[in-house]
Amino acid sequence: MAETDELLALSGLQHFLFCRRQWALIAIEKQWEENNLTIEGSLLHERVDDPFFTESRVGVIISRSVPIRSNELGLIGVCDMVEFVPSSGGVKLAGREGLFQPVPVEYKRGIPKEGNCDEAQVCAQAMCLEEMLSTTIETGYLYYAQQRRRTAVTFTEELRQMVRQAAAEMRQYYLREYTPRMKPKKACKSCSMVDICLPFAQDAGNSVNAYISDHLQEGT
Repeated sequence: MAETDELLALSGLQHFLFCRRQWALIAIEKQWEENNLTIEGSLLHERVDDPFFTESRVGVIISRSVPIRSNELGLIGVCDMVEFVPSSGGVKLAGREGLFQPVPVEYKRGIPKEGNCDEAQVCAQAMCLEEMLSTTIETGYLYYAQQRRRTAVTFTEELRQMVRQAAAEMRQYYLREYTPRMKPKKACKSCSMVDICLPFAQDAGNSVNAYISDHLQEGT
């Protein structure tokens, strides 16, 4: 169980599962670069995030920028949106009559990615809410701006175990201040960290000098 001042950013979980080196450069080495994709994502979240916004639609209470944490996972963060749906098996909310089932909704730019990194992020949000509210959450949603529709995510035990394992591994790297080397992949070219990471310079048989030399030759 982590102490409050040792909690890691939950948002880093998606980075970690996408690329452990990318996460380490951001979380451990405190490096970050923007590109058009990250800027679009930031603008999307700015439109969604409003910590003072709460509304009710047909009995469903909608709260944005909901602070969350889990001492068990060692994570802290913010839910883009949590919908509290009337449910006999739900939780009590201060100042509200009845019981409500919390449902986390995470907003993403673009379209669904390969793998389960986005699903794991919203699952981690649900696990934080479960710990905070002493409840069980079975489903949440990912909203992809390019598609303009929600994708339901079922919080299976397999997905939960992925979250637990990733959170534990993140903590090990963080405590060791370890930035791993990763095998270059196609997605590296569109990563905002590519000029800091130099993924192709890490490839077997390539030195940083050779990498720089190759790029200088390309520009001549």
